[in-house]
Amino acid sequence: MKRYNNLLEVHQDLANGSVTCRDLVHYYLDNIERKKHLNAFLEVYPDEALAKAEEIDQKLANNTAGRLAGMVLGLKDVLAYKDHPLQSSSKILTGFKSLFTATAVQRLLDEDAIVIGRQNCDEFAMGASNETSAFGPVLNEIDPTRVSGGSSGGSAVAVQADLCLASIGSDTGGSVRQPAAFCGVIGLKPTYSRISRYGLTAYASSFDQIGPITRSVDDAALLLEIMAGPDDYDSTVSRREVPAYSQLLEPEGDPKYRIGYISDTLESEGLDPEIRETIQATLQNLREEGHTVESVDFHYLDYIVPTYYILTTAEASSNLSRFDGVKYGYRSSSATDLLSMYKKSRAEGFGHEVQKRIMLGTFVLSADYYDAYYTKAQKVRRIIKEKTEELLTQFDFLIMPTTPTTAFPIGGNPIDPLAIYLADIFTVQASLAGVPAISVPVGTDKNALPIGMQILTKSFAETKLLAFSKSVTEKITTA
Repeated sequence: MKRYNNLLEVHQDLANGSVTCRDLVHYYLDNIERKKHLNAFLEVYPDEALAKAEEIDQKLANNTAGRLAGMVLGLKDVLAYKDHPLQSSSKILTGFKSLFTATAVQRLLDEDAIVIGRQNCDEFAMGASNETSAFGPVLNEIDPTRVSGGSSGGSAVAVQADLCLASIGSDTGGSVRQPAAFCGVIGLKPTYSRISRYGLTAYASSFDQIGPITRSVDDAALLLEIMAGPDDYDSTVSRREVPAYSQLLEPEGDPKYRIGYISDTLESEGLDPEIRETIQATLQNLREEGHTVESVDFHYLDYIVPTYYILTTAEASSNLSRFDGVKYGYRSSSATDLLSMYKKSRAEGFGHEVQKRIMLGTFVLSADYYDAYYTKAQKVRRIIKEKTEELLTQFDFLIMPTTPTTAFPIGGNPIDPLAIYLADIFTVQASLAGVPAISVPVGTDKNALPIGMQILTKSFAETKLLAFSKSVTEKITTA
């Protein structure tokens, strides 16, 4: 069977009878088995997926199938799916099965998407390489000695390696966009509150956002359109009307945009020269197409990373306090009393990275340091948000690299501290500001490793962001 790059191709073959949903599921199950060394999936649901496929094939025959008929997708292991295990790639949730389905997942199922399995990720979505998972790292298909990116590494590799047509991940500070860049696929972080977080395991509640990973902007638009919208189970979700994103990818005429790029990101010595050259070439192509492309200054880069880590670790220390070994999940067998059960269960159940972030978050929330760190970080976040929004009133889009390097080796991150710092800067700004951002592949380096470009726009302007992103990817594909 051929490799499908978008749902439209699937629908065309379903319509002409050359393939069935059952055929598609068998195809992806075979690929998952053949490429299980990549460690992208923690669990696969073959019988369930095949039964669902047969049901949808019957619906297609009766012309009653939903918009996602033929869409085989995987779920990052932080999304609730009723009666299925949910572990957040952590030992602490061993044996736990979800009692309900996340709103975003249910909306996909209602449109006849087929969930084929749950995908590996950094433990509790804390990491940038998928090496903190209790189940081992996810390998990059292009070069299995290199990382997939994180925290949605399994989700990105599953799309990259053709183990499913799309994945649903989560993005707190770049966890959809960064692995998408490392794997050469598309990763979208919508505006904060655009998609309900009900059923998403919380890391940092004021940052977390569900987002799709796909091989086409068209599929990202359709998945967003279906998942977005009001939800009675999430008081923070926006009640704004959801545009028909998938029908608005071809704007009228030939619009010319004002595009800004933050000069410090491209001029930094920590940026891989090949990435710099690729982004600069893309910007030059946009100029030649008639868009206005200008350098902009952003004087708060030094504050982005510390602000992000203070706030997210503080929220994590609170959100993860519920995992204590009392009612569900892992419980230490060596506990002798209630206090030792708490201590030993959490010490043995959480990995090193999660422990570190919980401790840091507890510290910044402590009485002696609350004002010095947490309160101050909230004020800085407001400044960063306002400055970003101000730039987005002057420009239609802000463009920057998604990452400072391509995928680095597993077990021995070779990039220097400056590059790690810049990696956070590139993706964290959109998260602090709550604005939508997308990573699209724009080339490869000398080792054939993908290079991603990130595009930001103002809140709830996904229609314009997706249309512009599609035009960029189409021009690169045909170049």
